[in-house]
Amino acid sequence: MERFYRLSHRQEDLVHFQVVVKETDLDIGVRRERFSPELVRRAEEIVRACRAPLEEYVKRDPAFLRSLVPYDPLPGAPEMVVEMARAARAAGVGPMAAVAGAIAGRVGRALARFSRDVVVENGGDIYICGTRTRRVGVYAGSSPFSGRLAVEVRPQDMPLGICTSSGTVGHSLSFGVADAVVVLSPNAALADAVATAAGNLVKGPEQVQEAVDFAASIPGVTGVLVICRDRLAVWGRVRLLPV
Repeated sequence: MERFYRLSHRQEDLVHFQVVVKETDLDIGVRRERFSPELVRRAEEIVRACRAPLEEYVKRDPAFLRSLVPYDPLPGAPEMVVEMARAARAAGVGPMAAVAGAIAGRVGRALARFSRDVVVENGGDIYICGTRTRRVGVYAGSSPFSGRLAVEVRPQDMPLGICTSSGTVGHSLSFGVADAVVVLSPNAALADAVATAAGNLVKGPEQVQEAVDFAASIPGVTGVLVICRDRLAVWGRVRLLPV
């Protein structure tokens, strides 16, 4: 699948590059003066270091990979596994619903040591930190709102996870039909899990407010936007701008 939605979050002042390790396909933006081939190699190493403990863990606990409901990992589970399980339990979904956000957040935090401004996008889930106000476009499939709105993120709101779930766009598992559920949280794993859970509630445009209310009730969520066809609902620290 062509990741055309990546155009919606790319920043003109940053250099963007891709890192692909197995199923993980990241678009990473860093400050122009900090970009180098060495930084790209370092980013690849960071991604492998994130994935390796998870890959080893699911070999001995395959139920963690398959569960669609909250799941308690085995004692001594890797830190990222525990983080995913905690986020998924808060949202009421399976732990793999948090994996993209968890990886984006961990890679972003690691790269922030080398670049003060970092954007990491992983399958529509974004971790962003830095010193400048950013705009992240909202892609919502065939909805009339698609491509017409952007979320403004100010430095005081960062670091921030901006995670999107859709029942009509992409290959992620969703039991709903929302064109876009965008959840904001400093914890990208939590934002990812909650976006999935809220998206599952949207069976039609009349459920957008229900999905927003659900996401807003979860501690750690700071904002949510839900779009289904020609209906939109929003809550929290979401600054919407026209594109």
